Amino acid sequence: MHFFYELKESSMEIEKKTSVHVPPHLHRSLECIFVTSGTLELGIGTELFHMNTGDFGIVFPEQIHHYQVFDSAFCQAVYLLAAPSLSGPFSDHLQNFVPEYPVLSAADVHPDITYALQSLLNLGTPAWTSVLCQSYTQIILSRTLSLFSLQPKKDLTGQDIVFDAVSYMAGHFTEELSLSRMAKDLGYSQFALSRVFSSVFHTNFNQYLNDLRLNCALGLLKNTSLPVTELAMNAGFTSLRTFNRAFKERFHMSPREYRKQQAAPGS
Repeated sequence: MHFFYELKESSMEIEKKTSVHVPPHLHRSLECIFVTSGTLELGIGTELFHMNTGDFGIVFPEQIHHYQVFDSAFCQAVYLLAAPSLSGPFSDHLQNFVPEYPVLSAADVHPDITYALQSLLNLGTPAWTSVLCQSYTQIILSRTLSLFSLQPKKDLTGQDIVFDAVSYMAGHFTEELSLSRMAKDLGYSQFALSRVFSSVFHTNFNQYLNDLRLNCALGLLKNTSLPVTELAMNAGFTSLRTFNRAFKERFHMSPREYRKQQAAPGS
């Protein structure tokens, strides 16, 4: 799985999980978010949209987005990724438009939306069929798209450098990388790229790079049996010591403790 220009091979993924900070990324799938506990900040482009419990958010394909959690209480949400091929008659909307405001308040969320999400969660991956995935995706879209004010994607301005920055970092984060090298390779000034990281991503180059590597390592810890040293190197870290320190600062446990926790029954 490629982590930050995510090319989803499966047509659908759905998971109810604790909400955490996720750095800016993009993928070809439709993404839906339903907050079940606490709050969540959905960032799209330069905007940050607040979500409360019961709110529903949507991210169209190829939109750069991120998540932040400021709430000290327990925060959880259902995250759905659905390939555009599942959207049927709504495909044109997803490819050519984007919502001006991508969040529906709890009062506007139709019961069919929560029913569809819960039904997909109950199916479990082995039981998924293309017909059910397509049906539930289109139920969700039919109950939401008419409530959003859509604008043509082509009318958006200032997105090229942002798209280029995200795509470049996705392809090179495992390498020895610097802002100066990135600027040279992309043909932008370091100042212009620094402004993208600060004003759009709300971070700096080094922290963004570190987040990409940590999320890659997290996936390897969950889904492979690679030794910790090897997966740290595969994720772009130059030393095990640096990786352990960064991982513990973010997740408040060591990589080995995290893997052990994931392997425990019921985790």
